[in-house]
Parts: sequence; structure tokens; C-alpha cells
Amino acid sequence: MFRYLPYLLVLALWIYAFIDCLNTPEEEVRGLPKVVWVIIILLFGEVLVGPIAWLVVGKVRHAPSGGGATPSEWHRNHRTAWVAPDDNPEFLRSLKEENKKDEALLKDWEADLRRREDELRRREQDEDPKGE
Repeated sequence: MFRYLPYLLVLALWIYAFIDCLNTPEEEVRGLPKVVWVIIILLFGEVLVGPIAWLVVGKVRHAPSGGGATPSEWHRNHRTAWVAPDDNPEFLRSLKEENKKDEALLKDWEADLRRREDELRRREQDEDPKGE
């Protein structure tokens, strides 16, 4: 089992570097075009030259932002105050707009219904002029 471990580690590094290179945006690739880096990783992956070169030289590394603050610390310091929906002016404005649209639609439906009822009454009167 342990005799296969070095091969598995090489394969894992090879796959990691390949996927990392594919997922890296073009503007974060240093030195060579991204396609060339992919070819280098694939051709020289068995001897670890390609993947290690990619990890050391090929990709721009960013320092953690916020002075080394962890994401949870950053979120704790940059919280926005939660506003209930009934206190949120944007939400209330959107409700008013929806209500206006719904009222206009309801008026249109009512007018259409009245028009159809009038047409139906006229047809009935035309078919039975005596009122029977």
C-alpha cells in the first residue's frame, strides 16, 4: 500500500495544478499564456516540474485582505443592520407598486366581464325579442 503512496501524491498534485490552472482567470496568470501553462503541466507532470512551476511561478498569489483578518472577523466588523420588511422603505414602495398593478389588472378584468355580460344579454334579447 505504501509503495503506491508517492505515485498517488504525484497524481494528486498533477490533477490539482491542472484544475487550478484551468480555473484561474487569464488576468491572474503570470509569465506565459494560460494555454502554455496547461501544456507544461500536462507534459511535465510526471516529474513534478510542471505542477510545481505552476504553483510557484504561474499564478498571482494574493495576500489576505483586511490586515490578516479572518473572514469571520471581517464579517463581524462589517455587518449591516437588519431592517424588518414593514420598516424597509424599498420593500413598502415595491408593495405599493405591485398593488397599483394588481388594481389596474382587476379593473381591466371587471371591465372585460361587464362587456361580456352586456354582449351576452344583447344576444339573449336578439334571440328572444318577445322577452319570453
